[in-house]
Amino acid sequence: MTSSPAILFVCLGNTCRSPLAEAAFRKAAAEAGLMAEADSAGTAAYHIGSAPDTRSIAVAAQNGADIAGYRGRQIAPEDYHRFTHIFALDSANLRDIRRLAPDAATATVALLLDEIDSRRGADVADPYYGDAAGFAVTWAEVDAAARALVRRLMAEEP
Repeated sequence: MTSSPAILFVCLGNTCRSPLAEAAFRKAAAEAGLMAEADSAGTAAYHIGSAPDTRSIAVAAQNGADIAGYRGRQIAPEDYHRFTHIFALDSANLRDIRRLAPDAATATVALLLDEIDSRRGADVADPYYGDAAGFAVTWAEVDAAARALVRRLMAEEP
C-alpha cells in the first residue's frame, strides 16, 4: 500500500453502529501501529451535528474509546474520493452507498462484516430500538471486524 488507508464507516443515521465501528477501528489501528484515517457517516440526514446515541457512548467508554465528541454527518460525494474504503454496516446501506456513488468514485465499497470470513454478507446488529445489551453485541461485532480489517491492511503494507 503506497499511502495510509482512509476508512469511512456508514450506517443509516450515524448515531449507533458507524460511530462504534469508527471507534473500534481507531482503537485497533492504534494498538497495531497502523497509520490510518477513520470517520463515520450516515446515508440519511437524521442526526447531522448530533452526538452519538448515549448507549453507544457508554459501550464505547466501557471498551476504552471516547466517542462523546463525535458528531453525526451524512455521506457526501467527496467521501468516495477522500476515503480508500467505505464500509457499510448492513446490506440496505450498502445498496444506498453504491446508489449515491458519483461517477469515477475511487473508494472500495463493501460490507464491514465481510472482513470476517464466517460473517461474509451479514449485517452488523442494529441496536437502536433495543436496550444496552444490544449495544454490547454491536460493539463485539464491529470490534472483531475492525481487528480483522487492521490485520488485512497491515498485511498489505509493503
